Amino acid sequence: MPILSKRNGQDERAALFPPELLAHFDDDMITSFDLFEEYVSRLALVLFRTTGLEAACSSATSVPGAIARAGLVPEQARLPVSWILALLASRDWIVREAGVDGEIRYRLGRTLPVLDPEEVRAEQQAHDPRCLPAYDISALAAAHYPDVLNGRINGEQALFGEAGIIPWVKYFSNDNPLYDISNKVGALAAAQASAADTEAILEIGGGLGSGAIALLDHFESIGRTARIGSYTLTEISPLFLKRAQRNLAARNPRCALRFAALDINQPFAPAGIAPGSVSMVYGVNVLHVARDLGKTLAELRGALRDHGLLVMTECIRPFANVPLHLELIFNLLGSFRDALLVPEWRPNGGFLTPEQWTAALEANGFRDVRIYPDIVAIRDAYPSCVIGAILARRS
Repeated sequence: MPILSKRNGQDERAALFPPELLAHFDDDMITSFDLFEEYVSRLALVLFRTTGLEAACSSATSVPGAIARAGLVPEQARLPVSWILALLASRDWIVREAGVDGEIRYRLGRTLPVLDPEEVRAEQQAHDPRCLPAYDISALAAAHYPDVLNGRINGEQALFGEAGIIPWVKYFSNDNPLYDISNKVGALAAAQASAADTEAILEIGGGLGSGAIALLDHFESIGRTARIGSYTLTEISPLFLKRAQRNLAARNPRCALRFAALDINQPFAPAGIAPGSVSMVYGVNVLHVARDLGKTLAELRGALRDHGLLVMTECIRPFANVPLHLELIFNLLGSFRDALLVPEWRPNGGFLTPEQWTAALEANGFRDVRIYPDIVAIRDAYPSCVIGAILARRS
């Protein structure tokens, strides 16, 4: 996101962001955001060439047409190809146009630039090397795009094979500012809860524990650790769950910790989560991967007490159909491509807009939905601000 507003060319951060968040969206952080977006855009330009899409778009073609011309596997290529073409068109590197039938088509226009992603990585290294894990996981994904789009491997094999473990561990760490910012936003949002809300916290998709660490550290810094009666961290990956348990146990937080295996696409009861047993459900970058979002929201609602609080930090799409740079990584995964769609509030897998999240929650038994910070108020000025916590109450 640029420091200067897209709306008026001024620095509007103080007017649009809550005061407690301003320190986390300082000039250094925003420079890292901008560099990462440029890096991913350049990777997409490389992929446009290496996957055969440049030749496929020598004349105007739709996404299915480009896939067919390039000889890619439609099931695995549809979402990644759609993203590549939309992102390049957003940079005016290729032309996007609507046909007489209303279908969107893409074609080459002016000569494509030749831009080296490694130049941007070097800039990031000089500016703040702590952000490089985001570059490493993006490079890992990009290296596998040709094989995944040609059907030789699937995205899960590409990203979560042996070579991916260390990059993921480093990426999901609070030592990586480009990921830590999501945990900080979530912790600040959760701190707005009442004492009753924090009596029994359930975290879904807890990963390696960085979200829990950020929340517990923040509560300790403001003298509210005693308000947390119990904290249950759940995670689908046995490896991640074991590491989370080790990471959190080493910090010896002053609250009762419990760890359990949980697949958010399955019933919660087998994980020992009884109906009405928690006062807050918490998660960072997890709810968007639910295959059946309505079903998962029903499980979350069922676990909550009456009027219990939901706090979910997400990468939020500012406007419908706008490509996000993080999608370079996650478009390869089946959980992103294969979601159960609901036209009114889940028209696509993966990341949703503020309006779509609000409609999804209200349609599934939640009320008082709001997003922190207010992405709707911010997005015209800073459309690259895509990190927000979704808060809602159980109806």
